[in-house]
Amino acid sequence: MHVEDILIGMRSGEPQPDAAIEAFVTGVTNGTISRPQAAAWLAWAFRRTLNTQETVALTRAMTKSGHVMRWPEGPTLIDKHSTGGVGDKVSLVLAPLWAELGLRVPMVSGRGLGHTGGTLDKLEAIPGYRTDLTEQELDRVLADVGCFISGQTAELAPADRILYALRNEIQSVESIPLIVASILSKKLAEGVQRLVLDVKTGTGAFMQKYEDSERLGRAMVDVAKGYGVSCMARITAMERPLGIKVGNGLEVEESIDALKGGGPDDLREITLAFAEHPDAAKVLASGAAYERFARMVRAQGGSLDKPLLGSGVTKVVVEAPRAGILQAADARGLGRAAFILGAGRRRAEDPVDFGVGLEVFGRPGARIERGEPLCTVWHRDGHALDEALAMVRTAMPIDDAPVVVSPLLQTMID
Repeated sequence: MHVEDILIGMRSGEPQPDAAIEAFVTGVTNGTISRPQAAAWLAWAFRRTLNTQETVALTRAMTKSGHVMRWPEGPTLIDKHSTGGVGDKVSLVLAPLWAELGLRVPMVSGRGLGHTGGTLDKLEAIPGYRTDLTEQELDRVLADVGCFISGQTAELAPADRILYALRNEIQSVESIPLIVASILSKKLAEGVQRLVLDVKTGTGAFMQKYEDSERLGRAMVDVAKGYGVSCMARITAMERPLGIKVGNGLEVEESIDALKGGGPDDLREITLAFAEHPDAAKVLASGAAYERFARMVRAQGGSLDKPLLGSGVTKVVVEAPRAGILQAADARGLGRAAFILGAGRRRAEDPVDFGVGLEVFGRPGARIERGEPLCTVWHRDGHALDEALAMVRTAMPIDDAPVVVSPLLQTMID
C-alpha cells in the first residue's frame, strides 16, 4: 500500500484493515514512511482512538517488526511493566528480587515520557552502566545473573522505538491503544511466559481517571493472554510520588536502600505485592537482592563505587509556610518540577541530568508545623530553580481540612 493511501485511510476516521496497519508499521521500520508522516498517523490514532481489532493488529505488527527472542529451557521467564509514574523505581528492586527467588527476568525497559521517569534513565545514573546490550550480551547476562534491565536492541520491536519517541514529542502519550501496542510489542518480543503490569491512576499517571486506568489494564491483559502469555494487572495509586526521592540518581539511591532491606514503606509494599512470592519479604529484608542487583550492574558495565549524583548539584529546602495538614503532594506537579530541573527530556535526543531532582518529605494527611521541611530540591547552577520551587509549593498546599488518602494498591485484573 502507498503511504498516501494509509494516511488518507487514517484521516477518514474509518476502521483500518490489518493490512493497512501492517503496511504502516513496515514503512516506519524500513524508513519509507517519514517521521512527519508517522507523527500524522499517530495524531489521528490519538484523536479518534483505535478499536480492539486495530489495537491487536498494531501490537502484532510492532512485535513482528523485529526479532522475537528465544530462551533455553529453564526457570519461568517473567517481566513487569509500569505505565509510568513519579518516583516509580519498582523495576529496579523487583527484577533482582525475582532473580533471587529463582525466576529469570529479561526486562527490556524504556526512557522517561513527559513528567514521568524512565527506568533506563535511572540506571544510566550508575557510572558505566550499559543499556545498549546486544542480544548475545543479554543471553550471557541472563544466564549468569538471572536478570537484566536493558533497552531495546536494534532487532527488538524496532517500530516501537521510533513511535515511542514520536509519541512523546507530539504529546500523544495518553492513548490506551498506543500504550497497549507499545508496551506489549516489547514484552511479547522478549519471549516471556508471565507478565505483571502496574497500571497507575491519579494525578501523576498518564491515565488520571480510574475508569481509564481500568480500561487500559483490561486491554493489556486481554491482548497479552490472546498471545498465550500469563498476565495480570494491578491498579496502583499515583496521587503522590512513590517513595521519597524523585530524579534519576536519587531514585537509584532509594532503590539500593530498599534492596538492602530498608527504604520507604510504600516502595516495599508495592514491590512485595508484585513479587507474588511467599518468600519475597524475607529475601528483600535479608539484603540478598542487593547482591544480585550489584552482580547485574557489574555484568552490564556499571560501578556502584562512584557517586550517583555527580558533582556540582546543590540543594534548597522548601519549608512549610504555616502549620496545618498537608493537603496533597501532587505527583504531576512534583514530577514537572523535577522535569524542568533537567531530570526529564523534551525530545528523544536530549540528555538528562542524573543529579537533579526532589526529596519529598511531606505526606498528604500529615500534620505539619510551620518551618518544617516539605521537600528538598536538588538543582544544578540554579537552572530552572525558581520555577521548580514555585511548582513544589503549589503541589504541596497546607490547610486545616482533614484529608482522605487513597490506598496504594487497588484493583487486580487477571
